[in-house]
Amino acid sequence: MIILTRFDNKELVINAELVQFVESKPDTIITLTTGEKIIVKESRDEVVNRVIRYKQLIHQPPGITK
Repeated sequence: MIILTRFDNKELVINAELVQFVESKPDTIITLTTGEKIIVKESRDEVVNRVIRYKQLIHQPPGITK
C-alpha cells in the first residue's frame, strides 16, 4: 500500500499491486487494473518511486531491513 494525496489535500492509500498505468497529462493520473482512475498531486516519478519502494519492501528476504 502507498499513501498519495488527492487535490483536495486528503490522503488516500492505494494498493500498489493494482497500479496499471501512471500518466502525466499534466496532472498525474493513476489507472488501476480495475479500470478506476485516480488523480493525485504527486508527480508521475514520485508515484513510480513509491510503487518501486513498496515492491522492494515486500519482496525482501525476512530479517533484512533497509
